[in-house]
Amino acid sequence: MRTLRQRLEEFLFPADSDTWLRILRIGVALQVIIYSLSLRVDWHDLFSLDRAGVIKRDLSEAMLSAQSHYIPRLGWLVDFASRFGVSEQTLLTLAWWSLLSAAFLLLIGLFSREAAIATVFLHLCAVKSTSGLTYGVDNFTSIGLFYIMIAPLPDRWAVDSWLRNIARKDNHLQGFHRRILQLHLCLIYFFGGITKSAGTGWWDGASIWYALIRPPFNLLSPETLIVWKHLFPILSISVCLLETGYPLFIWLRKTRTLWLVAVITMHLAIGLAMGLYLFALVMITLNVAAFGTEFSFVTTETNATREVVAPRGRFDRAAIDGTGYL
Repeated sequence: MRTLRQRLEEFLFPADSDTWLRILRIGVALQVIIYSLSLRVDWHDLFSLDRAGVIKRDLSEAMLSAQSHYIPRLGWLVDFASRFGVSEQTLLTLAWWSLLSAAFLLLIGLFSREAAIATVFLHLCAVKSTSGLTYGVDNFTSIGLFYIMIAPLPDRWAVDSWLRNIARKDNHLQGFHRRILQLHLCLIYFFGGITKSAGTGWWDGASIWYALIRPPFNLLSPETLIVWKHLFPILSISVCLLETGYPLFIWLRKTRTLWLVAVITMHLAIGLAMGLYLFALVMITLNVAAFGTEFSFVTTETNATREVVAPRGRFDRAAIDGTGYL
């Protein structure tokens, strides 16, 4: 009889390749690069106290201080640089270039750990200093960056693997970090679905209707929305069921392909219909990294993993292929 501790260990520490980490690293790094480039023109207007921005940085950072004094913000960097005679405008320019450079290093996998830490910090500084203008995409980007920062870097596609000759980490350590990401996504979707189900707007389609007609997300013409209005209740209920059932059906072998494709399709539809392209990118990246690696180009690596990992009992197949699915 296998003990509960052994079963828990097999579930939390399955042998896995680093493919999930490659997908997550490249996808989130691209996300931050696009984010940085999209703000290039408005960067100083958003963060400079000398510019007439919509919501000034001092207001956002004052609201942060009411929550905690330890939340990263650009004000820290501005105050530190001012001690050396560096102006705010110069510091903001350096901060933008530093964020872009750190994300690029993360993308190619050079100084992966250092680049991940720098990207997490600078991205948080930028996001928290404009907290009144941010939305879910920034939170999910921060989640992705956090998992990269603590993950067993480098992966085999990273420049560090061959240029700096850094050895890759144990397969079971890879499996543990991916498993935590999987459980995290299950919690996010489950409680998101429960929250939507608690409101009437997600049962009669009103929430989708209001989301699609509200500027600046009203990319679809009113005529098109009116024609398809009868589908809104069906779509709304489908979203609730999809998210609430995510923690169950994404783990079952017979349904996980369907559920993963449905979730990716949902995020693609949101991105295209509302112009939330970065939100769609980060959510698809997280889902594919967590649950989609066995459907891509990893068959050879998975077989190689099976050859070097010793059997571990009742859950051998799940433990060796790194899925743990039922």
